[in-house]
Amino acid sequence: MPRFSLLGRPAGRHRLRVGVGAVVSVAALLAVSVPAPTAASAGPAGVPAAVVPVPEPATLVTANPADHTPHARDGEVRAFAQVGGRVFVGGSFTQIRQTVSAPWVSRHYLFAYDRSTGALATAFLPVLDGAVNSLVAGPGGTLIVGGAFKNVNGVQRRNLVALDPSTGMIMGSWVGRSDGGTVRDLALHGNWLYVAGAFNWLNGTAHSGLGRLNATTGAIDPTFTIDTTVGRHGTSRYVWTIDVSPDGRTLVVGGNFRFVNGLPREQLALVNLAGTPSVLDWSTEKFAPPCVAPESFVHYVQDVRFGGDGRWFVVGTNGGLGWPAAYCDALVRFETASRGAGQLATWVNFTGNDTITSVEVADNVIYLGGHFRWLNNPNATDKPGNGAVDRLGIGAVTPATGMPVNWNPRRSGGSALPTGATSWGSSVPVLWRGSDGLYFGHNSDGMGNEYHGRLGVFPVSGGRDITPKNPPTAGSGNLYLGAGGAQLAKVPFSGTALGVARTVSQPNYTGAGATWRVDDRIYWSRLVPGTPTGSRIDISLFGGSTVGAPWEASGYNDWFKPAVLTGAFFLNGRLYYTRSGANGLYYRYFEIDGNYLGATEFALPTTGLSWSTVRGMAWVKGRIVYGGTDGTLRSVPFDPTSAPAAVVRGGEAVVIATGTPALTWSRPSMFFSVH
Repeated sequence: MPRFSLLGRPAGRHRLRVGVGAVVSVAALLAVSVPAPTAASAGPAGVPAAVVPVPEPATLVTANPADHTPHARDGEVRAFAQVGGRVFVGGSFTQIRQTVSAPWVSRHYLFAYDRSTGALATAFLPVLDGAVNSLVAGPGGTLIVGGAFKNVNGVQRRNLVALDPSTGMIMGSWVGRSDGGTVRDLALHGNWLYVAGAFNWLNGTAHSGLGRLNATTGAIDPTFTIDTTVGRHGTSRYVWTIDVSPDGRTLVVGGNFRFVNGLPREQLALVNLAGTPSVLDWSTEKFAPPCVAPESFVHYVQDVRFGGDGRWFVVGTNGGLGWPAAYCDALVRFETASRGAGQLATWVNFTGNDTITSVEVADNVIYLGGHFRWLNNPNATDKPGNGAVDRLGIGAVTPATGMPVNWNPRRSGGSALPTGATSWGSSVPVLWRGSDGLYFGHNSDGMGNEYHGRLGVFPVSGGRDITPKNPPTAGSGNLYLGAGGAQLAKVPFSGTALGVARTVSQPNYTGAGATWRVDDRIYWSRLVPGTPTGSRIDISLFGGSTVGAPWEASGYNDWFKPAVLTGAFFLNGRLYYTRSGANGLYYRYFEIDGNYLGATEFALPTTGLSWSTVRGMAWVKGRIVYGGTDGTLRSVPFDPTSAPAAVVRGGEAVVIATGTPALTWSRPSMFFSVH
């Protein structure tokens, strides 16, 4: 697939704060593809603790786009806003039409339609002479427009204007303007309007790429003096994308700049908005190294978005080759509260060298769009590697781990595209959560195997909820252990001591290896001769008495070899395990919604425990309960947030029971259940 440069193509969008969901808690050691410890609160002995996110309930929009939305032609859609029952659409298009059979109507850069019916607004007819990059539903029922225009309705209004959303007439009392420089993005919080772009002046006042206006009047805020300087590779600096945290206290800024108020900030910066605005002590070097040819990718940060009530933010990037030194062609999560230089991501989801051009966070889901073809793909370039999950141009991931969830509409028109339509394009400039769904603007005409010319919406109606799954949280219950053949031993467990074992026949569990419990089911590895790896992972419902008929967990059995696992347990989106021939405790991300396995293995820091002798593991109320080659059952405290200090200290292990001829804890097929 050819590379596309987005240089010179403003990728605006807009923010509607009302009704937009937040996301998950705090984050982990690393990424879907590269280790990335993140500083947070103080851990043991003063060591900065890892941020380990806990998955939270989420709501996905439907993967079936609404049929009633109109279509645009040529160029692309870059921005949405909603005022009342109307949706406003901005971009670089030149024509629109109501339906696939309707004639094209000349309409440049901006139009509106009825949110419920899709009917085009016939009275809203502003005339602009340049593209619209960003839209905001402003105070008092106004529509604020930013872009690359000089005149509106025949009147000079450089790159910034407020319109009457009913008629498209200029609000003459609104004085905001950008003097000669393009406006690329707008963000509204309260009555503050944040303006970003390639300008040097706002309202006749010197501002280098950033400014803040009174949203009601358009007047400049003189206290906001945050300036970006020094463009990359000898280009003029600009700000490409911004977002404001829900509490209004933090602004995240992305662009091609290298300094903000004289402080080194490579393409990404945080600004403190509490009191007099100032640049925060937060910076990363992961956008400093070159990704690929600089003339093709002057900047890599394409879009930014806060989530988790502002606790974290995500960044979508392009750039091509360059990782792991740089976060190129990736979706990245950072923690807002971290401080200092050299910040690393909580997780990184690499596409395999395809661009992400837009991100949105809503209802505990991160949505992303672009011209990528896969997610969870750090192991290959321009092709699917081990672990790659097919996602053509649009996808959704969980905030806790960055792993894809089971939502895959695909940027494709299939056989539904009319003559002259474009089947694929380089960019999805905007994903935007409106009151009724997730809106998308792109530079092609297919989505969800349907015709959607340059724009559309995935409604909330018809979507579904995602409920996080985990092992039992109780401190007592039963330990189960494979006893050979089709036998499974059930042993009462108080958390510190064992009861009397009872062995029952479980024919469906024959040949089970490492086993882990998740919610109402168990997963286990088993040998399967003739398959790509000689083994696979099976799943079965388990209610505490009977192992149901298993089915295969698909999607990774062609590359991952579960037969090497000597013990495993699942917790908060991670599959923790030991494996034969290695003396370590490892994990991969494991997304239950879709059964996707992380493409990268991570090793955890531990002390004083020989993991090569472990046989079987379970997580029970904050402790790892594990068997060993000596037949003994032990437990040890486990705290993954202690990293980079040891998450397990073997010296704290205690013996629960020694093995007997009838019951030896030396098999990998062990799991814990309440029932």
